[in-house]
Amino acid sequence: GREILVGGRRRPVSDAERRIANRVVLERAMAAIGTGDRATLAGLYTEDWVLELPFGDPPRRLEGAVEIAAYLGPQMGRFEFTLSLVEVHFCVDPDLLVAEYTSEGRAAATGKPYRNTYIGLWRFRDGRICGVKEYLNPMVAAEALTPDDPQDTPGDGP
Repeated sequence: GREILVGGRRRPVSDAERRIANRVVLERAMAAIGTGDRATLAGLYTEDWVLELPFGDPPRRLEGAVEIAAYLGPQMGRFEFTLSLVEVHFCVDPDLLVAEYTSEGRAAATGKPYRNTYIGLWRFRDGRICGVKEYLNPMVAAEALTPDDPQDTPGDGP
């Protein structure tokens, strides 16, 4: 195990305690993502965190808070949604959690529903998120962002 600072003293922390503490950080991140609370999010991630999106178009591996913010900034607001944890799986490595979660919301530009499912590998260092590898269905996002063809709208015909 490692040590943590408690009441001005360092004490050993077990792997089980680290897993639980990391899950709490994950839950806080999920809530802050859903509300767009950037200040809270900034405190939950390390400066050198890595975001991997293997199913992105194109697949992406972004490194560091500055590069990730530059990528995510324009993405923010495209969808309005909340994230809900479905299941969290503890791993042999106490600083790795496998999370299953869902989104519920809509695409801002089209108003179409956005519901996706995710699997994320969440890595932690010293109580903060240092890596996320997120798998989601990109077709669900593309469909929500694609406007309906006006010619297919009922009631518009002759």
